[in-house]
Amino acid sequence: MKFAMVHNNFNVLDLERSLAFYADAFDMTEVRRIAAPDGSFIIVYLEDGNSSHQLELTWLRDRKEPYDLGDDEFHLAFEADDFEAAHARHEKMGCICYENPAMGIYFCEDPDHYWLEVLPQRR
Repeated sequence: MKFAMVHNNFNVLDLERSLAFYADAFDMTEVRRIAAPDGSFIIVYLEDGNSSHQLELTWLRDRKEPYDLGDDEFHLAFEADDFEAAHARHEKMGCICYENPAMGIYFCEDPDHYWLEVLPQRR
């Protein structure tokens, strides 16, 4: 028996804002969308074009309050082939929330406060 990771889910309050963030910050594009016939939810799957792993963004019509993300101890990680350019982009966007120069990594925060680790490509 074999298992393969397929996607991670983040619930979001403003779907369009989140889609714009992931497109601008990580070059992710929508590859699939599921919308409830009654308009109660929309699920959008994003890909980066470089891996098979997807990010699933779920918007719930009736959700108005921010999601409780605990202590920000979970995150997604992105490997950047040009770490300095990625850092410059994210710095310009103002989304860097934590840096660890000793480890050579930093974290961005999306519009719903999910953390996204950025690390250099390891060769």
